[in-house]
Amino acid sequence: MDNVLNFVIVGHVDHGKSTLIGRLLYDTDSLQPDRIAEMEKMSKSRGRDENEFAYLLDHLEEERKQGVTIDTTQVFFSTDKRHYVIIDAPGHVEFVKNMITGASQAEAAVLIVDAEEGVMEQTKRHSYMLNMLGLKQIITVINKMDLVQYSEERFKQVQSDVQEFLASIGASSDITLPIAAAKGDNIAKPSENMPWHKGPTFLDSLDSLKGRIPAEDKSLILPVQDVYKVDDKRINAGRVEAGCIEQGEAVKVIPSGQKTNVQSVEKFLEEPERACAGESIGITTEDALFLDRGDIVCREGGEPTLADCFRARIFWMSKRPLDTSERLFIRCATQQTRCSIDTIEKRIDSSTLKVLEENGTKLENLEVGEVIIKTKKEIAFDDFNSTQEMGRFVLVKDENIVAGGIITGR
Repeated sequence: MDNVLNFVIVGHVDHGKSTLIGRLLYDTDSLQPDRIAEMEKMSKSRGRDENEFAYLLDHLEEERKQGVTIDTTQVFFSTDKRHYVIIDAPGHVEFVKNMITGASQAEAAVLIVDAEEGVMEQTKRHSYMLNMLGLKQIITVINKMDLVQYSEERFKQVQSDVQEFLASIGASSDITLPIAAAKGDNIAKPSENMPWHKGPTFLDSLDSLKGRIPAEDKSLILPVQDVYKVDDKRINAGRVEAGCIEQGEAVKVIPSGQKTNVQSVEKFLEEPERACAGESIGITTEDALFLDRGDIVCREGGEPTLADCFRARIFWMSKRPLDTSERLFIRCATQQTRCSIDTIEKRIDSSTLKVLEENGTKLENLEVGEVIIKTKKEIAFDDFNSTQEMGRFVLVKDENIVAGGIITGR
């Protein structure tokens, strides 16, 4: 069993993400006995009848005091079908930046909603960001069903509210199921408290997800991350984002337009003749080309787009509003250059999706902007849905990430 699926769990603060993750670890026997004993001891000391599974995740003292998950955490567990990496993304509004970082690494998402509270502001904002980051596989779990007496009517109402909102932003969730994470209802086995639910358990739902489709069939994209001189070799290192590359084949370097053949494919302690999407490798070239970080190795006829002006959708993440006159840096794959926001075509409230202003001059914290970006030099990019790494970027101001976004066109 060597397949792995990364998924992110998002949702409004206190809707039960940490409890769900703790329960998953417990039900899949992924915990050391001493961790279980520590959790049981802590739960009893607080006079709780049930184990506090959230304790397993919120292991930082600061988090225990505040009762808030404050960082993105990666957790591992397995079923009979595959291995999983859970990216626990914070739900608190101040930690949206960490949530975007987590979601950008995922292949699927779990949206958790409190059955009693229903759809909240953060539920909407996180859903919007999942859609913006291109995550199409979304499982919705309606948690804390025990607080609404396992009511099928309440489940259907919340399910309808979630689906209605997702549809309004062009997203969808193929699986929606009722759970009570703290009690284990419908996590690893069907709930006796909800006989009306005929669908899968949460673990069954995860196992039904598809892993990322290999990008080997796409045209070659190899952003150069660094260049090393080893003995008499000049090794151009990077991660193959799409397609495959092999010894002897003709390649093109952009933005310079230089052409050469691959002399060798280099990998630590290996001598491969070929490497494909997802592999971190080095290559040497037959001609003495001086590649640099940010260059893109590709095939002639399959080059990504080169432009110094393009449309994008950005999520502003700085308490200081975006001013179109300020100078920023854009980072896309391994490329970096100065840029500015030429035009803010629309300002959008990220939780209500209401268009606040057209042809605006600023973006406030946590607002979405449909913008035109101008860069100091041309950058290479691809359709986000085709090659995510080449269609996704961040904006940087004073070494701080102030926005994340995707390129939507020329």
